[in-house]
Amino acid sequence: MPLVRTISADVARRTALAAQGFAEPRPPGPVTRRHLQRVLGRIQLLQLDSVNVAVRAHYMPVFSRLGAYPHDLLDGAAWHHTARRPRLMVEYWAHEASLLPVEDWPLLLSGAKRPGWWRHYAQLADREPALVDDVLAAVKELGPVGAGALETALGGAAGKPRPPGVSWWERSDVKRICEYLFGLGALTTGTRVNFQRLYDLPERVLPSAVLAAHPMDHGEAARGLMRRAARALGIATEPELRDYYRLGPAESRRAVEELVEAGELEPVAVRGWRAPAYRAPEASVPRRIEGRALLCPFDPLIWERERTERIFGFRYRIEIYVPEPKREFGYYVFPFLLDGELVGRVDLKSDRAAGVLRVQGAFAEPGAEARRVAAELAAELRHMAEWLGLEGVVVGERGDLAGALAGAVG
Repeated sequence: MPLVRTISADVARRTALAAQGFAEPRPPGPVTRRHLQRVLGRIQLLQLDSVNVAVRAHYMPVFSRLGAYPHDLLDGAAWHHTARRPRLMVEYWAHEASLLPVEDWPLLLSGAKRPGWWRHYAQLADREPALVDDVLAAVKELGPVGAGALETALGGAAGKPRPPGVSWWERSDVKRICEYLFGLGALTTGTRVNFQRLYDLPERVLPSAVLAAHPMDHGEAARGLMRRAARALGIATEPELRDYYRLGPAESRRAVEELVEAGELEPVAVRGWRAPAYRAPEASVPRRIEGRALLCPFDPLIWERERTERIFGFRYRIEIYVPEPKREFGYYVFPFLLDGELVGRVDLKSDRAAGVLRVQGAFAEPGAEARRVAAELAAELRHMAEWLGLEGVVVGERGDLAGALAGAVG
């Protein structure tokens, strides 16, 4: 058995940060499509989420790495296509609902990934095959089109309008079939309007070369996804690599074994880590990490909470679904990264009516130098507010960093 080298937790942390793009300075000038492609080439995907209390989740990781950029740069790459500026990304279920490079579509449709929640709608599809055909025909005729417009177009019993008081997840049969077909790859997102998904046929959204690459060999696809996960994480345990695209355990373990045997993953031991780790051979280890960034709850650097705690000593839980009196830090909390360490967190809200970015709570990590953290955080909050088109930052009173931060902002 080959000797497995041992590395320190600090080296592992710097490796992870470099893989995610935090070892490079932000562009000194305007952010371009090439910068966006470089970020996407590192982190591989942008998770989508409907919460819009501060900024939608898919916009923030790009800002965290590049600084201020025009929102329509990302919108155009994700949801618009011209001959001069072809679409770079497509929507599908990866880690969760995500934007990912169009060329990765065959990997995700290969069967290597675990089927998602939409599989529960298979019984409806089997019971109502005519509805499936009607939805596909209507999308072909009307697309890109939303589920509500499809319900109206199909009419009758198929639409089953939602009664008053029914929760959002109790969807009509048309919506269920749309999501089922989206999960199968028979539909995708043509564009979005006010964040509403408008369904379209993949052949009208994706390049012909990408469509021709499907279907792909199951094992080859699993290895391809695990390569991408390793590239994005830099160094990780097998369950962390698996989680990046939500592969099944058997597929993930087999892919890791095959990649190790081929020399495309290096087994390593990290001091303080209980589980074996794997390092991407191309992963770099910068001597130090400098700079600052606010991280949204769905940033790939921190979305795996146990990994975040192990690498950074930072315990982080999203508290959206926690009743307000029981929240420890707040509703939508952004960890603050400074020189390679997570040194604080802020509960943020974009108050668009008042034109300000509200800091509803500000907290320093134990041992952090509060004055420096406050000064750097204030500068980053002002930068974020300007990027969001807000006129300033207003700091509330909650949290042990609030006073120092209010002084630094003021």
